[in-house]
Amino acid sequence: MTSPNSEALPRISRREALQWVMTASAAMALAPTSFGADAANPGAAPVTGKPYGTDPLLNHTYKPGELWPLTLSAPQRQTVSALADVILPADDKSPAASAVGVTDFIDEWISAPYPVQTKDRATVLNGLDWLDAESKRLHGGTFTSINEAQKTALIQSIAHADQASADGTGGAAFFKTFRGLVMTGFFTTPAGMKDIGFVGNTPLTRFAEPPKEALQKLGLA
Repeated sequence: MTSPNSEALPRISRREALQWVMTASAAMALAPTSFGADAANPGAAPVTGKPYGTDPLLNHTYKPGELWPLTLSAPQRQTVSALADVILPADDKSPAASAVGVTDFIDEWISAPYPVQTKDRATVLNGLDWLDAESKRLHGGTFTSINEAQKTALIQSIAHADQASADGTGGAAFFKTFRGLVMTGFFTTPAGMKDIGFVGNTPLTRFAEPPKEALQKLGLA
């Protein structure tokens, strides 16, 4: 599958993305990184936004930059979309990860001014640089320009930290963090929950009746 240009994909609203970040913050497992939380990325603007505090307005439609500026450039968004779609491509059950807004979620996540997100920001941004550099070294082009077989082979080389070469250790740490963000994002969307058959808080027309034995024990039957 060829990942579509991320700028051609429908973008989710800022409000949806921020709600997504707040939900994921409670569920996200921290992944170790050999890039380091303080690693610099010269092409990225520093985090300048302020936290939304303890009482965010979830019914407010935030404009871009109103809470914090977003981070990813157009080429970086394309790389994020392409990598996310290698991890979770479209199939007969669900759309690809980029099609449900995972790119927007990751952009909001690494742009948020909180310790966990700041750590992941360094990991993701340096990892994207590493991914393009490795793609150029192996195949002569950026990750978005190489073919699907080359993308898959490159990702397989860093998919398991214990099997990665010495040169791929940092890439494996990046991929672990990135994969966690993609999975967290995708499987908290309606499409992702439908994919795994999660029903959640679905209203019922009637409640199932309790067992007769239980009612008898309570003196209700």
